[in-house]
Amino acid sequence: MAFFMLSQMEATMTELARILRQQRVMRELTLEALSEMSGVSASHLGRIERGERFPSAHILRKIAKPLGIAEADLFTSAGYLSPQLGTEAERPIGAQLNPYVAAVLSQEPVEIQRAVVTILTVFKGMAKMLE
Repeated sequence: MAFFMLSQMEATMTELARILRQQRVMRELTLEALSEMSGVSASHLGRIERGERFPSAHILRKIAKPLGIAEADLFTSAGYLSPQLGTEAERPIGAQLNPYVAAVLSQEPVEIQRAVVTILTVFKGMAKMLE
């Protein structure tokens, strides 16, 4: 079970790194330019793009606007939010993190953020099983 979760997290990190680099290159931004625009060090951004570091929600929030990506889309790519369904009627209640919870969680260390998201995912799965 732990191996599967680790593999899934690595896949998410690799995909997120690819998306971030692709968006930066499409906007013709250097790491240094993105660093200046976001306030995140160029070396940290480079490690994220290489898949060596998983960005916290706080870092994602800082780089979303300069990259021209909606925060919700970036949070979904990182696994912090559930993917959106087509219409309001199709969306289950509580499909997203409450904005207050997301704001508070973004201030926590990455390990805490991952743990909370994992716990919420487990609870969500249990609720579906009980339906």
